[in-house]
Amino acid sequence: MLIMDLHVNNILNDLKNDGFQAYLLTQFTNVEYISGYRPTSFAFCIIKEEPIIYASGMDMELANRDSSIEVKEYESFEGIVKELKREGIKRLAIEPTLPFSSYVRFRDDFEIDSKTYIDKQRMIKSPQEIEKITQATEIAQKSFLQLDILNNDGTEREIAFDLNRLMIENGASKESFDTIVTSGPDSSLPHAVPQDKQLSQPILIDWGAIYGGYCSDNTRTMVYTESQHEIWDIVAEAHDKAIKAIEPGIKCCEVDKVARDIISDYCYGDKFIHSTGHSLGLDIHETPGFSLRDETAVEEGMVITVEPGIYLEGEFGVRLEDTVSISKKAEVIGNLPLKID
Repeated sequence: MLIMDLHVNNILNDLKNDGFQAYLLTQFTNVEYISGYRPTSFAFCIIKEEPIIYASGMDMELANRDSSIEVKEYESFEGIVKELKREGIKRLAIEPTLPFSSYVRFRDDFEIDSKTYIDKQRMIKSPQEIEKITQATEIAQKSFLQLDILNNDGTEREIAFDLNRLMIENGASKESFDTIVTSGPDSSLPHAVPQDKQLSQPILIDWGAIYGGYCSDNTRTMVYTESQHEIWDIVAEAHDKAIKAIEPGIKCCEVDKVARDIISDYCYGDKFIHSTGHSLGLDIHETPGFSLRDETAVEEGMVITVEPGIYLEGEFGVRLEDTVSISKKAEVIGNLPLKID
């Protein structure tokens, strides 16, 4: 049985258990996850006993080529509704991200509730998915080393451009998010935007590649002064001990607490202003995540980042990030050193 068929069968079981007859998906990566076809325009994927995708006319050749699910050309909302009603569908589950403009077209004809069936499926990665994430990571890390950041005299924007170019040259389809190259006081901004200025100290780079549709994510911070090294050491301790704490059965919030408690013990708890990590896959941010409020139990097959940070407003920031694959314990994907000298 194909992995995608298994995903469909698992969702059909969830639907049956909850009394729904169909599940509506429109998010591009959800459609791709279920069918192998990634829309370029729009698509309505309906998981039911005989799943179907309604694709735009401009996507029909692509959809027929890639989809493991039957594809029909989209004609109208009314046509979809009529066909669902003809099949006796009365209760329709939707993904939580369904656009409101789509929801209002279905709400008068069906009993609707949002369900996270697809998110639950995507939490656990297959060996093939983990291999793609690994290859994406290796491409990104190789490109970073080729960049030779410590001997680069370009501006932040130029360096970000060069890193993206190197990732593509090394086999990535593109970067997995807007590459962050920042330095000096701007490094205290977790989502800093590269500027047209020469690098100052410290240097923080957050980058990733997409390979085979799957994302990678790393962050490294290069530090110089005694105070920067002190903060780097604290963040590195939180990073390492959080990874060592990860095992099947531990709650995500407990992993977050490990990293957060270490940083708090050094009196920088209020300077750690985001969660400890997030899952990734076809999207750069997936669930679950290592956060204060996420009580999801860690399971084998999950792939999650660990990225503690300390941000001193107006001075500098330090973040260190690796992605881990979870089996009996957490294994760091890739072999890039944490400290770049």
